[in-house]
Amino acid sequence: MEAKIGNFFGSVTNFFTGGDQIPWCDSDIVAGCEREVAEVDKGSSDELKSECIMRLSWALVHSKRPEDVQRGIAMLEASLTGSASPLQKRERLYLLAVGYYRSGDYSRSRQLVERCLEVAPDWRQALSLKKAIEEKITKDGVIGIGIAATAVGLLAGGIAAALSRKK
Repeated sequence: MEAKIGNFFGSVTNFFTGGDQIPWCDSDIVAGCEREVAEVDKGSSDELKSECIMRLSWALVHSKRPEDVQRGIAMLEASLTGSASPLQKRERLYLLAVGYYRSGDYSRSRQLVERCLEVAPDWRQALSLKKAIEEKITKDGVIGIGIAATAVGLLAGGIAAALSRKK
């Protein structure tokens, strides 16, 4: 019985905190990736530059800072047109989906993750992100309905109170 109660409270906590499994990235990791990109710009191969920029993009979209996430999205959007292989394009689409998820644009994130799944239908990371997106959309819908119902209840209560005072 205690295990069931613990599971219930755990699921309620996850519902309100958004317990997704997508990792976060600290600002010192972002700074390290930025240094790496700056160092590699000094005459390295295009392939190495691309790898460093991908690591920086990953770090930015996984950052806790919204401005980093936006920078990561911009970098990935700009690099999407130059994707050479389908694998690189899939990776960039996935990271873009993570960035939009982190920034709260769940519909755009879902579109991108579905494009990833067209390329690789069994890709676990993309499937996990899609599940997290759908849970967020559902949670936001439930919370929105609750807020709307509360507002209607308060309005109806206020009208009823006003009418009872007139009599």
